[in-house]
Amino acid sequence: MDPEMQKMREVVLVYLDRSGGLQKFVHDCKKYNDSKQSYAVYRFIISINPSDIAELDATLGNYILHNPLQAAQIFQSVCFVAIKTLSLIEQLQTEAQISILLKPTHLPPLPSYVLSLSAYPFNYTSQRFYMSEGIVVAMGTVTKYTQGARFLCTEETCPFSEGFRCIRVHCPGATESATVRTDFVCSLCSSPLQEDMKFRVLGDKQIVEMIDAKILNALKGYSNDKSHFRIQAFTVFLRDELANKMTIGNHYRIIGIPACVQNGLQATACIEVNSVQLYKPNGPSFVSDNFKYLLSLTSGSCWRFTAVLANIFASQVVPPGTYNTLKLAILLSLVQTSEKENADYLDLLVVTSDTLIIDRLLNYSLCLLPRGIRHPPSSEIFPSVSKDKHGTGSASIQACSAVLAKGGICYIGDLSSYKKDKLELLQSVLESRTTTVFIPGKKYGEEADQQVTVSVQTNFWSFVDVDSSSKKHIQKENFLIGQMDVSLIPVNLVDGFGLLIYSEFPSCRLSAPVVHHILRRAINPEAMLYKVSQQFRTQDYEEFILFARNLHVELSSEAESLIQGYYLASRRVRRDSIHGSTLSASALKILISLSKAHAKLSLRQAVLEEDAVIAILLLESSLTLKHGTSALCVAPNPVFPFDISDENSLQQRDLYLMQCHHQVLKFIAAYSPGIHINTNEE
Repeated sequence: MDPEMQKMREVVLVYLDRSGGLQKFVHDCKKYNDSKQSYAVYRFIISINPSDIAELDATLGNYILHNPLQAAQIFQSVCFVAIKTLSLIEQLQTEAQISILLKPTHLPPLPSYVLSLSAYPFNYTSQRFYMSEGIVVAMGTVTKYTQGARFLCTEETCPFSEGFRCIRVHCPGATESATVRTDFVCSLCSSPLQEDMKFRVLGDKQIVEMIDAKILNALKGYSNDKSHFRIQAFTVFLRDELANKMTIGNHYRIIGIPACVQNGLQATACIEVNSVQLYKPNGPSFVSDNFKYLLSLTSGSCWRFTAVLANIFASQVVPPGTYNTLKLAILLSLVQTSEKENADYLDLLVVTSDTLIIDRLLNYSLCLLPRGIRHPPSSEIFPSVSKDKHGTGSASIQACSAVLAKGGICYIGDLSSYKKDKLELLQSVLESRTTTVFIPGKKYGEEADQQVTVSVQTNFWSFVDVDSSSKKHIQKENFLIGQMDVSLIPVNLVDGFGLLIYSEFPSCRLSAPVVHHILRRAINPEAMLYKVSQQFRTQDYEEFILFARNLHVELSSEAESLIQGYYLASRRVRRDSIHGSTLSASALKILISLSKAHAKLSLRQAVLEEDAVIAILLLESSLTLKHGTSALCVAPNPVFPFDISDENSLQQRDLYLMQCHHQVLKFIAAYSPGIHINTNEE
């Protein structure tokens, strides 16, 4: 026996003993032994820490990293000796019946162990472990594959005509025909081999398509990154315990062995996955010094910091001081993005006739998030089903814009451009934050139909062109005071969006600063037109938003009482004799989401009454556009009633918002008298 090989076997035994792997192995053997059933293959999963093994024996560590299939055979022989020595599985007859799957806990943090899915060439011939990462863009249904099979020689006098000597086990990248087919011959007498079907061992298999995370930059519709790159989806095989361990749209780090699968004349590069880990990038732990300084300057008021933020935001696209309400709503929606279940969502629907400017502003804003997706009109917003392209005939669920925008923004453009069925589906998703994919069994080789529910965790942005709406529909004559004509869009869908915002400047009378900005941009697109663009760069806003959205905020009792009081009062005021209250049940969630977002944007971890006041004014303005004015009777632009130009205008705005606060308290006292609100008599 090779002394080096014998030494590696001894090191394997020592490692299994020290790491607790031997104890787990004995426990797994006990389950097989207790079943009293003979198997063609006994499968064992062994967790490997490459660093610990390399410390014990560098040769074995190198062998595991660079020749994992041969290293598995060393573990196989050690496990077979252990089973026989300790009589762990009585039914086991030969070493060939043991199948070992090595699962490394990690790989060395070196470039040679990283498989770049956007780089060329794609190294799939080395048959060793690589680490890679990507986003799941398609998932097949779980099907069966052959883990292992027993073959017997058809020549009765051959020793291989009985027992478990001819065992075929699945290898990484191998197709089903490589494990079981009818043309195998005996290695001893060259007679045909025949499978003993009752000993075939089946396992679960799932085919997943992943793509490099760089694809997100290409789907934003607008980016400062001018680099060019080629990205292609790659195939990942999840087997047995890893099946259904991935969720469509999520970002994962995987460790596996690359291979090339031949399907007729077509060859597909793939990765046989050994371990899966959800990838969650850490957000920045700081904001820029300019934002810190601005926060200190405005610390005397809970409203000034966010007012200045909105005032100077997106100065690369629109002049400072314009579209302030919309820009504040955009910032609130940006910081209220999360991949957590049951997150607080904040969707925006903008009513405008300045579609070009609004489109530029929304496009610019969504690029501030890693997961900001502009939906291309030629594709689907929500997941669809197609036939798997790897020859299995099974169904594959394809991720679309809303799923790829998980934890971010899905900007779907002009809402009036979509057909009725798409709008109905969008309304359903806005209400439930899930979508159901129907898989007909007969079409995809299954016995029964399936319904797969996919979670949609994103904020939706869209706009409606009021000029288009008025042209396609005859305007109603019974509009209430303050109500907008959005009859082109179903009422329930409009209610599904958290905020309805009306942009300030109709296209027929654009303000002089906007016209001036557009002309200067056309002449010199790369120029910094304003000093604030240099002080607060796009990158600074990216870091600020990522930091703010990760803040954990809690509602104070005062803010909660104010929100509940306003909600109950509005339900009593906004009602008619036929339909009851016109205030949707989701309005309370929207109020809480707006309040939390304003607290985050203010870099606070407690939601104060001042945050609730901004939330109430924004929602009341939105409700006025949808259903007309109420007894609260807010101004058309309640959050920014006048231009923000200096400290004096900020002081005037504070006084105005304090008056609004008292007005809300009077409204609650009049229409929701059962709610106790602590009023501050000043």
